[in-house]
Amino acid sequence: MRYTRLGTSGLVVSKLSFGAGSLGIGETLPGLVKNIDQPTANNIVACLIDGGVNLFDTSNKYVEGKSEETLGKALGARRKDVIVASKCGLPVGPLITDKGLSARHVIEACEKSLKRLGTDWLDVYYAHIFDKETPLEETARAFEQLVQQGKVRYVAVSNWPAWMLARYVGIQERYNYTPTICNQVYYSIVGRDIERDLVPMAQATGMGIVVYSPMAGGFLSGKYERDKPPPPGTRRATFTLAPKLDMEQAFRVVDLLKDLAPKYGVTPGAVALAWTMQKPFVNSVTFGISREAQLTENLKAADITLSNDDAAQIDKLTAIEPALR
Repeated sequence: MRYTRLGTSGLVVSKLSFGAGSLGIGETLPGLVKNIDQPTANNIVACLIDGGVNLFDTSNKYVEGKSEETLGKALGARRKDVIVASKCGLPVGPLITDKGLSARHVIEACEKSLKRLGTDWLDVYYAHIFDKETPLEETARAFEQLVQQGKVRYVAVSNWPAWMLARYVGIQERYNYTPTICNQVYYSIVGRDIERDLVPMAQATGMGIVVYSPMAGGFLSGKYERDKPPPPGTRRATFTLAPKLDMEQAFRVVDLLKDLAPKYGVTPGAVALAWTMQKPFVNSVTFGISREAQLTENLKAADITLSNDDAAQIDKLTAIEPALR
């Protein structure tokens, strides 16, 4: 396993991190169902820690909070040895106050997450969305309160556009609040839009980038075929929020990944993970699984380094035009 600092902070994270939204039984997001029980989760988490993974990512939204509960129990006494990140902001109940980034909701959601996880603190706490209804100053103040109380060590955001994040960072600087450590965003070989604005912003400010869905909702694993519907039970067959793809381009990428995989002794999906991990602006790549058997293959990505020529071949297939300067 390789490690790096998260942004310009002193927090050292594994380049490969685990999306604990995979854990639990039930619907983690609309159309995305998980079926990993507690004994299986215990085995998975133990294997991940033994494999060098130290960053575990979850949310109060995933599997209606069961993801946090399952992760907390699986970590047990090893909680102190790892980094736990959770999130708030998405709807978690029927009331208007059960969502968003108001001070009330942020603080209440954090306290509930701590209880479900069975821990006294979160290493990283994300604003899972941006909330147009709440002033940024209020959200920043709520996160700072949690830091001052010792319930949160580092604050972060997920899925925020660059312009809003820039305003938010300015507010934190103005009031001398704890700075935003990173932005968690979708990024994959077939989804490189963050290179236009979020990556330059991160490089200019020292903010970290944590990537989710590096296999584009499982597409880059190679399980899907041209001119055929997604196999029943697969993520892209049921999950309406799966990344939108240029299918012809995406299949060209999969063809190349399948060609390269034997050279490195891994699956096409592991090649996709390795490509993403090697991007210099990416601090950690978060992967999930739907069954225990996928774990070992994904972990192999941490042990391979793509040659410059192979990485360039993949790069060329999906290169995007930079934003106008």
